[in-house]
Amino acid sequence: MKNWVRNNKMFVAFLVLFGVLRTAVADWNPIPSASMHPNLLEGDVVLVNRMAFDLKVPLTDMVLARLGEPERGDIVTFRSPRDGTLLIKRVVALPGDVVEMRNERLYINGKGADYKLVEESMDTVAGTALRAVQLAEILDPAHSQALDRRLRHIQLIPGVVAPNTFPPVTVPQGQYLMLGDNRDNSADSRVIGMVPRKLLVGRAERVLVSADYQGNWMPRTERFGMSLYNP
Repeated sequence: MKNWVRNNKMFVAFLVLFGVLRTAVADWNPIPSASMHPNLLEGDVVLVNRMAFDLKVPLTDMVLARLGEPERGDIVTFRSPRDGTLLIKRVVALPGDVVEMRNERLYINGKGADYKLVEESMDTVAGTALRAVQLAEILDPAHSQALDRRLRHIQLIPGVVAPNTFPPVTVPQGQYLMLGDNRDNSADSRVIGMVPRKLLVGRAERVLVSADYQGNWMPRTERFGMSLYNP
């Protein structure tokens, strides 16, 4: 074994550096489901900044220092508090926020979001093609020029049974409420509960590459390098 390491030390060094990069600095994650339609598609591979919130010991989850805090509107990867599965959702409510949903309309601290129709399309749920409605969701109209965080596109699928109403709940300190942009087809905080900060992995920044793996595997070059915070 020692001889193998000695003879392949450049390869071993590459593996170590690769592991450090992916576990402490930046990572890339494929999108496996439709929960973030219309902004993320199956077959997208997103760049995740693992230093957005914490500096961790490479190859571990041990936090050395806090580097930043999640903001409303951030798309983040995290471990599910239910079973540890790696998920990607959007931060909708911060610690101390009072959040509720009334018939699909989101309210943060008593202020309801505004919605504007973007387009209608078709989406597939459980193998069935259904009409989908894409909306611009504006949480803070007074500051709507900050498009990267306060305005985003979400998707509703009329007729699908989903938890689209829940009473006011206060987000506990050190936790976050996450929702998928595909509101009627997402197992998010309405299912798995609030997400503790210690389970956050990083902030997704942009699409690196994309391919239609459910169809003909053709690359979607128009999505290469696309920012996740443009409406």
